[in-house]
Amino acid sequence: MTFSLVGRCERTGAVGAVIASASMAVAARCAAVRPGVGAVCSQSTTDPRLREVLLEAMAGGLTARDALAALAGRTEDIEYRQLAAVDAAGGSSSYSGELALGEAAGACAAGAAAAGNLLADRGVPAAMLAGFGDRAGDSLGDRLIAALRAGLNAGGEVSPVRSAGMVIAESVPWPVTDLRVDWHDDPVGQLAGLWRIWQPQAESYVRRALRPAQT
Repeated sequence: MTFSLVGRCERTGAVGAVIASASMAVAARCAAVRPGVGAVCSQSTTDPRLREVLLEAMAGGLTARDALAALAGRTEDIEYRQLAAVDAAGGSSSYSGELALGEAAGACAAGAAAAGNLLADRGVPAAMLAGFGDRAGDSLGDRLIAALRAGLNAGGEVSPVRSAGMVIAESVPWPVTDLRVDWHDDPVGQLAGLWRIWQPQAESYVRRALRPAQT
């Protein structure tokens, strides 16, 4: 009941994830980022623990592809899961187990991976990659929002989308952006609106943390 994209900004090295679902509070369970390491989504009969397994593997030096392959080879019930990962170098990978929910598909490109289950159209992940790639000169947040809109416009999932979220890690050791719409009739539009409000403020909160005397 989910479609998502993980991506890396070639200019800044920031990594992020964006996700939407018919299920409530999807971002809290499914998306995770770590600065200097990568971004991941764990979805489709979700096991949130797999996010940290992937991030730890990439922090240990594995590429997104190798980290995901290692996880898939040793994880119980992996056939129910769907995963997407991008590493700090822009390597990407996705996995859809044979028992992933409904119509499940994934797509990868340099710097991004997209995946979805219970999809209205198998082309949704490819549309998300195209939406992300078409905005290469924009900020990572703008590109992630564009990818989510592209996925929704391509059909999204079979049920009405109710929740969405976006998380971005930059150079500091915490997510600079962590925006969530946990239940709404238009969560993608609401998320885009939150991003428009948050984007011009984000850097000031980093300065407050690092240089409080100067703020």
